[in-house]
Amino acid sequence: MEVIQSFTIDHTRLKPGIYVSRDDSLFRTFDLRITEPNKEPAVAIAAMHSMEHLMATWFRNSRVEQDVVYVGPMGCLTGMYIVMTGDYNVQQMRELTMECLEWILTQDEVPATTPETCGNYLMHDLPMCKWECRRYLERLRNDFHSEYHTLQVTLENGKVFADA
Repeated sequence: MEVIQSFTIDHTRLKPGIYVSRDDSLFRTFDLRITEPNKEPAVAIAAMHSMEHLMATWFRNSRVEQDVVYVGPMGCLTGMYIVMTGDYNVQQMRELTMECLEWILTQDEVPATTPETCGNYLMHDLPMCKWECRRYLERLRNDFHSEYHTLQVTLENGKVFADA
């Protein structure tokens, strides 16, 4: 089996920022890395769930709504993925994300938190979500990172193996 691209990223050198995770012919996947993997705590599950609801709501109601395919958390809870159509670059995603985070900081409730609209409607934490968003916003403004460091080992058979 081929190693998937995200497993070729050196997570010991990965800093909070925005990265192009995948660039396919129809879609571009952005890695919105909120915390530093393996060095800082992951985003708490309830805060990440609230962030997902809020970010998805903002992006799907923004000026780029027609290009938004997916907004959702990473399994490791250190960031979010946003999949877009169109030719967006990291700087454009940075500006959009900063607008989104500023909007989240003004919200008094998380959308779609009823049993009818959410599969785990009790698992939300808006105050902690805002704390994470505030910290991430400051990082995007003051210490921006957007270039991955990759890992590669070429095996005897010529296949590339990622040691992630």
